[in-house]
Amino acid sequence: MTYAFPTARLLVFAKAPIPGQVKTRLAGRLGARGAARLYQQLLRRTLRIARAARLCPVELWCAPDTRHGFFNACRRRYGVRLRPQGAGDLGQRMNRALNRTLADGHPVVLIGGDCVSLGAAELRAAVERLVAGRAAVLGPAMDGGYVLVGLSRPCPAIFRGIAWGQGTVLAATRRRLARTGVDWSELPLGWDVDTPADLRRLRRSMPGISGQR
Repeated sequence: MTYAFPTARLLVFAKAPIPGQVKTRLAGRLGARGAARLYQQLLRRTLRIARAARLCPVELWCAPDTRHGFFNACRRRYGVRLRPQGAGDLGQRMNRALNRTLADGHPVVLIGGDCVSLGAAELRAAVERLVAGRAAVLGPAMDGGYVLVGLSRPCPAIFRGIAWGQGTVLAATRRRLARTGVDWSELPLGWDVDTPADLRRLRRSMPGISGQR
């Protein structure tokens, strides 16, 4: 496949879609199996968009490891490379994945598999800015976190001591970037699917993705 930015990399972080372990806040509406099914639908959408955009090679970084059958199905269907996230909290795992990719000489964008507001245009904007020399790119989220982080050089400070899963993640990350003198850029505000309110919004905007069979 020919890519617009062959030296860059797009990393998609994902968990094994085990009922009761993914999208747990939606289990009350969908049941544990329905929530896991929704997670698979969202991840497939993300990989489909990432592949069709042909921006750069795409890697699926898997937790707890790459052995789940769904990950291998994604590898075959979307042509992605599977990588294990390894141990640690979310910040440690993201920092590790980004640093390994940067060490190989690639500007890198990292996203989750469930952010429905990210399309090809947003992914392209992030990669373009990094390739042009911007040190970091953030995709802020409506819940106070972020849906995308991209780096063209290591920045470990933004992953340490962060209260992951809280509404303070974005603000804390901005403070770390400013404190360390990193020149960063931000994409338009996005959203992902974590709560029943998010699910209602998803069903209005993308009725084909609902967690149903």
